[in-house]
Amino acid sequence: VQLVESGGGSVQAGGSLTLSCAVSGHTTSSKCMGWFRQAPGKEREGVATLNAYGGERYIDSVRGRFTISRDNDKNTLYLQMDSLKPEDTAMYYCAADLAHSQHCPFAPFAYKDWGQGTQVTVSL
Repeated sequence: VQLVESGGGSVQAGGSLTLSCAVSGHTTSSKCMGWFRQAPGKEREGVATLNAYGGERYIDSVRGRFTISRDNDKNTLYLQMDSLKPEDTAMYYCAADLAHSQHCPFAPFAYKDWGQGTQVTVSL
């Protein structure tokens, strides 16, 4: 399984970015997919997950601002990020959990396959 993220960048607070994760070797619609982030000096944390049935989950700090979605034809996972805050600054990763399809965990250790990450920087 290969995952390649793109779409990161630098924006001012209140701005928006859309991250993409192109997936090969695996069908994004069949298992759990997730977006994670890691800020300097902090542990990697789950941000949003999407299960095989379209079920979305978000951590509290991004709920209402971020939207996870996928395009099955393109086998691509997305993260639409609106109303960005400086505390959203981090390296963002997408990941695939081939062991689960319905109850998608937030714990990074549950995900085996990872992309290389894309940097998101939000300034005041």
